[in-house]
Amino acid sequence: MVIIPTYNEAENIRPIVTRVRESVPDAHILVADDNSPDGTGKVADELAVEDDHVKVLHRKGKEGLGAAYLAGFRWGIEHGYGVLVEMDADGSHQPEELPRLLTALKGADLVIGSRWVPGGRIVNWPKSREFISRGGSTYSRLLLDVPIRDMTAGYRAFRKETLEGIGMDEVASQGYCFQIDLAWRAIKAGFHVIEVPVTFIERERGESKMSRDIVTEAAWRVMSWGVGTRVNKVLGRKDSRDSKDF
Repeated sequence: MVIIPTYNEAENIRPIVTRVRESVPDAHILVADDNSPDGTGKVADELAVEDDHVKVLHRKGKEGLGAAYLAGFRWGIEHGYGVLVEMDADGSHQPEELPRLLTALKGADLVIGSRWVPGGRIVNWPKSREFISRGGSTYSRLLLDVPIRDMTAGYRAFRKETLEGIGMDEVASQGYCFQIDLAWRAIKAGFHVIEVPVTFIERERGESKMSRDIVTEAAWRVMSWGVGTRVNKVLGRKDSRDSKDF
């Protein structure tokens, strides 16, 4: 199941759903809409009527990317899906590359579509945005001592067992931080995480949800996690993230 969270993506949701269905005809799609005032939920409902592979999860309001994905993960697991995929609605994640992620998942527990490994690239991003993304991934990789090059990537394929094993009920982070959090949890829980190169294309329609608050939250949480882990090691304490109740 491909989970596509939406907030004011009425212009984008039909094209992206069409491309997913063409790229992976067997895939089911869950549009998790946060009560978009621009009518995205209505468009998604129309798609669901037209195609039985499309489902819609209507949420009460805008609660953030992390909350939308977690709700989508729970819905998918409850309805028996063994593979759950994160994908943006704005076309920045290319559905045509989804088969590459799914093929890689045969030998992994989590596959990340990465911009910062050989073969990965970005299109139409300003240098300032690239600096934030690259810097955020490097900052997280060093503080958390993980090998992942693109910690903030949002194009991912999870096995159901991976999501069940990382303590989803304890995840409270959002935005950039949400992606960092889940990747780190997966590694700490002993799951096999790999990256495959993808091409990330800046959205052509609608507005980006990136904000200073999202970046600040990520920087603060990552620092607290990294420092906390190091302190626990020095003091000989068990890192709470080494267990399923982290």
